[in-house]
Amino acid sequence: MCSSLSYPEELEVLFAYLRRLYQMRKEASQTLRLAVPIIIGELAQMALHIIDTAMVGAISYQQLAAAALVMSAMNIPFVFGIGMTISVSQMVSMAHGRKDPGAVSHYLFNGFLLCTVTSIFISLGLVLGKNMLYHMGQDPEVARLAVPFMELMGYSIIPMLLFMTLKQFADGLEFTKTAMLLSLVSLPINIFLNWVLIYGNLGAPRLELLGAGWATLITRTITFIALAIIIFRHQTFAQYIGVRREQWKMRGKTIKELLAIGVPSSLQIGMEAGAFAVSGILIGTISAVAQAAHQIALSCAAFTFMVSMGLAQAGSIRISNAYGQGKWEKISVIGKSTLVTALIYGIICAIGFALFRWPLAALFNKDAAVLQLAATLLLFAAVFQISDSTQAIGAGLLRGIKDVKTPTLLIFVAYWVVGLPIGCLLGFTYGMGAQGMWLGLILGLTFASIFLIRRFLKMAKCHNA
Repeated sequence: MCSSLSYPEELEVLFAYLRRLYQMRKEASQTLRLAVPIIIGELAQMALHIIDTAMVGAISYQQLAAAALVMSAMNIPFVFGIGMTISVSQMVSMAHGRKDPGAVSHYLFNGFLLCTVTSIFISLGLVLGKNMLYHMGQDPEVARLAVPFMELMGYSIIPMLLFMTLKQFADGLEFTKTAMLLSLVSLPINIFLNWVLIYGNLGAPRLELLGAGWATLITRTITFIALAIIIFRHQTFAQYIGVRREQWKMRGKTIKELLAIGVPSSLQIGMEAGAFAVSGILIGTISAVAQAAHQIALSCAAFTFMVSMGLAQAGSIRISNAYGQGKWEKISVIGKSTLVTALIYGIICAIGFALFRWPLAALFNKDAAVLQLAATLLLFAAVFQISDSTQAIGAGLLRGIKDVKTPTLLIFVAYWVVGLPIGCLLGFTYGMGAQGMWLGLILGLTFASIFLIRRFLKMAKCHNA
C-alpha cells in the first residue's frame, strides 16, 4: 500500500520523531546526573546498616537477633518520617522552578519545623514504647539486649530525620553531591566508633550492642550538624538563608501543603514496606528454610531497588521543577524518558538475577535446601525487577505534579487487595509455599506499575492537548 504522505511530509514526520528521541535522551541524561549522587547516598546508608550488623554479629547471634528485632520494630515509624521529609524536596523544587527564592526559604523553614516535630514524636514513641519488645514472643535474652538498644536508636531518629530534611532541601535545588559526600564520610566514622565502642578499644568500655547504638547516634548527629553548617555558610545557599528574617515564619497554609504531600508519601512507602514485612512473617510460618531463602532474595531485590528509588526521586524533583514553571510538555518528556530509563534498568537487573541466581544465593548461605529455594525465588525476583522499578518511577512522577491521593489508593489496592491476598491464596491454599507468595507480590507490583504509569501518561496528555 502506498503512503498517503508526500515525500516532504514523510521527512517532516521523521525529523519530528528524531527531535523527540534526542529530547528524551537529553532529559534522561540530566535525570541520571541528578540521580547518581542520590543513589550513592542511599547505598551508603544501606552499607552502614550492613556493617553494623556484621560488627555486632561477630559478638554473638543473640546480639545480632536483638539488632534485627529493633530494626524491624522501628521500620514503619522510620518510613513515615522519611515520607514527611519528601514533601520538602517537592515543594522546594516547585518554588525553585518558579524562580522564587523567598518561597524556597519559606518551605525550608516550615518543612524543617514539621519534620522536627515529627521526629520528636517518633523518637518519644520508640523510647517510651521500648518495653513492648518484652511482649513480642521473642527469646528473653534477645529482648533484654534489644530494649536499651531500642532507646538509643529511638534518640538517633531525631538527627537522622533532620539530616534527611536538609538533604531533601538541597536535593530539591538539584544540589545532590553534598549530602552524598557526607553519607560516604559517615561510613568510616561509624566503623571507627563501632570498633571503639562495641569492642572496647582505645581504653573505651566494651559496650557491645549498646556501642553500636551510641556509634549510630553520634554519627547521625555529626552528619546532621555538618550539613546544617554547609547550608548556613556556603555561598550556594546564601540567597535562601539571607531572606530568613522575612520568610522564616510558620504558616498553617504552608504546613497543610507539606502535609498534603508528606502524609500520602509516607503511606505509600509504608504500605509497600508493610506488605513485604508481612510477607516475610507469613513465609516464616512455612519453615526456617523458606524464611532464609526469602530473606536472601529480598535482600538482593532491596539492593537493586535503591537505584530505582534514587531514579524516582530525581525524576520527581525534575518534574516538580517543571510543574512550578507550568511546562507540561517538558513534564511529559522528563516522565517518559525516566520511565524508559527505569524499564532498561529493570531488564538489566532481571537478566542479572536470572543468570547469577546461584552465585548470589551462595553469598549468603551454603545450605543446599536454602540455596535451591533461594535460587528459585531469585528467578521470581528477576521477573518483578521491571514492575518494581517502573512502579517506583510512576509514583515519583505523580508526586512531582502533586498527585498523591489517588496513587496512594492504587498502591493500597496493589499490595493489600491484590498482592498479599493472592500470595496467601497461592502460597497456603494451593500449597505453592514461598513461590506462591512471591507470585502474589509480582502481581501486586505489576498492578501498581500499570495503573500508576497509565495515570501519569493520561494526565500529561490531557494537559498537552
